[in-house]
Amino acid sequence: MRYRIRHTTKYAYSDTVAVCHNLVRLAPRAFGGQSLDSYRLIVSPDPADLAKRIDAFGNRVEFFSIQRAHQTLTMTAISDVEVFEKPLTPVDSPPWETVRDAMSCRIDQEALRAYRYVFPSIHAPRHASLRDYAAASFTPGRPIVEASTEFTSRLHADFKYDPRATTVSTPVLEAFEARAGVCQDFAHVQIACLRSIGLAARYVSGYLRTIPPPGKKRLVGADASHAWIGVYCGADGWIDFDPTNDCIPATDHITIAIGRDYADISPIQGVFVGGGSHTMSVSVDVAPRDER
Repeated sequence: MRYRIRHTTKYAYSDTVAVCHNLVRLAPRAFGGQSLDSYRLIVSPDPADLAKRIDAFGNRVEFFSIQRAHQTLTMTAISDVEVFEKPLTPVDSPPWETVRDAMSCRIDQEALRAYRYVFPSIHAPRHASLRDYAAASFTPGRPIVEASTEFTSRLHADFKYDPRATTVSTPVLEAFEARAGVCQDFAHVQIACLRSIGLAARYVSGYLRTIPPPGKKRLVGADASHAWIGVYCGADGWIDFDPTNDCIPATDHITIAIGRDYADISPIQGVFVGGGSHTMSVSVDVAPRDER
């Protein structure tokens, strides 16, 4: 599936901003399941400098600063991406305990890279209540893919999608107790549960194509950023799961960044001097290229 993605973020300030510095992670990743054909970042006002690097998790990070007075800031990322059909989810997979125990013994690069996702992070701590919740799905000897699939379905059924229940800074244990939140909370809860039983789980940010109801036109700019997770399944590698939608991501999911949790891969971070109060608006459009 080939997409053109346009992601625009606009800040409007009540007073003049003298200078600002920003980090953005808006470039889709290129890996075995996805190719990035083109990408560009348009910033207004024109930045004084623009630099890029690859972070420790393999994500593209761009830095820019604006060193003249301004009262609005607009960032537009335009990407052309192709998402490939995923291989069939393996029917047979090793017991989850085997995968868990092997990571601490192997010294190859793949296992070492996966092992860093076992440890607690800012938004995905380990906790006994999370361990107990996961244990109902991860019973002794159960294949890791089967257990992860059932756990995703159970979390989806037990939790309510409610944008009013949490904020971006709500601790994961509060979201877990409330059994409510948004995709970010669903992902953080599932990751924290999996880490609490010793498995490697990572946070994935990206986009989810929205399909309009029959007979309705697709609304331009109405798509949104999304979050889901990846579970390290040993010889089967990383397999993604979307607890918000109770599915294994396929060609409707476009990956932007991967990290331990949201704190590693926030799409936009910045500091500014002045500005007074401000408002932010975001517009995301994920359009199949044959619809353009």
